[in-house]
Amino acid sequence: MELLESQDPEKKKLIETSDRHKRALEKEVNELTEKTERVLTNALIIGGSLALTYFVVSSFSGGGKKKRKKKKNKEAKAVTAEGTDGIEESPVENETPSLIGQIGTRVLNHATVLVLDIAKEKLFEYLESRKKGNETSK
Repeated sequence: MELLESQDPEKKKLIETSDRHKRALEKEVNELTEKTERVLTNALIIGGSLALTYFVVSSFSGGGKKKRKKKKNKEAKAVTAEGTDGIEESPVENETPSLIGQIGTRVLNHATVLVLDIAKEKLFEYLESRKKGNETSK
């Protein structure tokens, strides 16, 4: 085959051009594959972070079940309040803290535990230093 290529310079140019185009197409396909992989990876990361955020927010807010129960409880209290000797009592509303309030409470609880742990360690260090001081003074 190479014998024929070397005899005909036009055929040789066409084969070289064909090889060049083939390499260019392979390069483009590889680049497209890499870009697609990056886009899919980013989409999975974004989707996972959105799902995680949804689960965290729904765990803090307690979901929608509490709201339905709350409405039913309000209706039941209103019916029982009207039926007592003509005296109308206003139903007591138990307000649940907001999402930001719940987050703040949890952060405060964790900070309190952390500060108490640090105070405990410092107290142990102080007691150990006093114990060593008493032993050396004897």
